Amino acid sequence: MRNHPSIISLLVLSALTGMSCAARAHDGHMHHHPRPTACQTTALACASVATPAFAPDGKLWLTWVAGGRVSVASSADLGKIFSSPVTLPKTKLQLDDGPDARPKIAFGPDARVVVAFTTRDDKYNGHAFIARSSDGGRTFSKASPITTNSPSQRFEVVAFDRDGRVFAAWIDKRNAAAAKAEGKPYAGAALAYAWDGKPGGTLEAATIARDNSCECCRIAVAFAGIGEPVVMFRNIFDGGIRDHAVITFSNAGKPGPLYRVSDDDAKINACPHQGPSLAIGSDGTYHATWFALGRKLKGLYYAHSEDGGKTFSTPMPLGSKDAQTSRPYVLASGGTVYLAYKSFDGSETSIELMTSRDSGKTWSKPRAVAVTSDASDHPLLVANQTQAYLSWLTLKEGYRLIPLEPQS
Repeated sequence: MRNHPSIISLLVLSALTGMSCAARAHDGHMHHHPRPTACQTTALACASVATPAFAPDGKLWLTWVAGGRVSVASSADLGKIFSSPVTLPKTKLQLDDGPDARPKIAFGPDARVVVAFTTRDDKYNGHAFIARSSDGGRTFSKASPITTNSPSQRFEVVAFDRDGRVFAAWIDKRNAAAAKAEGKPYAGAALAYAWDGKPGGTLEAATIARDNSCECCRIAVAFAGIGEPVVMFRNIFDGGIRDHAVITFSNAGKPGPLYRVSDDDAKINACPHQGPSLAIGSDGTYHATWFALGRKLKGLYYAHSEDGGKTFSTPMPLGSKDAQTSRPYVLASGGTVYLAYKSFDGSETSIELMTSRDSGKTWSKPRAVAVTSDASDHPLLVANQTQAYLSWLTLKEGYRLIPLEPQS
């Protein structure tokens, strides 16, 4: 395998291919339909990826990339009808709209919303931005860089802590560039992070949490407590082993020790382009899913930790050996852990769902909850106060929000 991102993308992802407050929602509504060939507008029907989130008032929100723009819209009826979208200003560089680099949206207190996205150049150097709303998503500020003094930032994640501050993390190449300028070796990139200085403030200067991370895999974040985000990412261990790890931040917002999730023994000087998923249950159990491309483990796996990420259970393989599986995603909500992944049988792609009601110790048998015969986005799981859902955008069927079994 060569280590050029576009080559590895083709191999691993073959199944899927000044406006400040002027960006304002309108009173009209739009219905979503499958996007036609060569679709060029900014409508959801032209998007290939869409990221969901529920607002505190119960509305479903989506953010997506289409027509070279980032858009957001809300739905009061669980995705049947969406409001006219708020479309952010066009960026100078091409938007980084791959499935692992999708735009993100997060909701905090006091009608505050953040949207994060990335642009990239032809050498895959990324530039991450964050746009903010203080009126529940009706208008957004001009997008500002997520950090400065870095030649590349990609795969950003943003989330509101329970104290109302925004936490952001991303893959950063500033230390890799510095090492190259000095003629020193440096593997991969680094995991960087930043906090709002105060609720409703702006991001502070970036800090490097860990050098030598995989440079082209998305990362995952969940909160163990106030000021305690947990970040899961593909770390580069000694010997060039690219296995997954977690870092749990202390309640002072500082990164703690690095703990290995699994010993896959993935010795590859390349990028698998499939990042992990992480959820933390109400009992504090960490739930992790990932794609393994190692000498010991290959395929999709799940494991859980009951000691704050220090140790994880024996990895549980996911999916049938007779199908091509990808993109596992985990959600912990209402006493139930939900786990979904893609399965391709040669003609159709299905989303397989498993559930656990004992914090990941035992699981139901997988069952198909959605099927498509054409291109599709990752399966994403999202929950409101009473129900968990599969969020899935497909070429043939358009956007679907599919209710899963009731929570206990």
